[in-house]
Amino acid sequence: MLNVIWLLLLAMGIIVAALNGNIEVVTSAALDAAQGAVAVCFDLIGVMALWLGIMKIAEKGGLIRVIAWVMRPLMVRLFPTVPPRHPAMGAIILNLSANMLGLGNAATPFGMKAMQELQQLNPDPEQASTAMCTFLALNTSCITLIPATIIGVRLSFGSANPTEIVGPCIFATSLAMIIAVSLDYWLRTYSRWGR
Repeated sequence: MLNVIWLLLLAMGIIVAALNGNIEVVTSAALDAAQGAVAVCFDLIGVMALWLGIMKIAEKGGLIRVIAWVMRPLMVRLFPTVPPRHPAMGAIILNLSANMLGLGNAATPFGMKAMQELQQLNPDPEQASTAMCTFLALNTSCITLIPATIIGVRLSFGSANPTEIVGPCIFATSLAMIIAVSLDYWLRTYSRWGR
C-alpha cells in the first residue's frame, strides 16, 4: 500500500510539473536528491563501521552475555511461550541490544533470525504467534540509548551539535516502548483477540 502512495505522489508531481512547463525541475530535483542520498550513505559508512565494530568487540568481550543475563528475567516474562535457553531468546536479546545502540541496520539480521526461531516454535505456521507479535512490537518501538545512525546523519549535514538529539530520542523511544509493551500485554490478556 505504501508503494502505491509513493507512486501516486511521484506521478502527481510529474504531472503537475509537466502541466506547468517545469518538467526540467523534476529531473534536476531527482538527480540532486540521488546525489545527496549517495553522499549521506558514504558519510554514514564511517559511523556504522565504528558502531558495528564496537558491537563486535562487546560481543567478543562478553558484554552481550552480560546484557543477556540482565535482560533474561524480563524477556522470560515478556515471552512466556519461549523456553529461556532457546536460540530465539538469544536472537531477540541481540536484536534489542543493537536497537538500543541505534544500530537498526545491525539489528535487522538478528531480528530475522529471531523470527525464524520463533516460527519453529509456532504451533500454527499460517498465523503469527503471540511471541512473534510481542517481538515485533518490541523491535519496532525499542528504546534507543545511543541513536548512532541519527547522530551520523546530523554529522553528515554539518550539525553544530549532532548529539543534542540523544535526550529527546531516549524520551520518545522509552514512551513508545512502554506503550507498545502495554498494548501487547493488554491485547494478549484482556482483548477478545488475545490467544
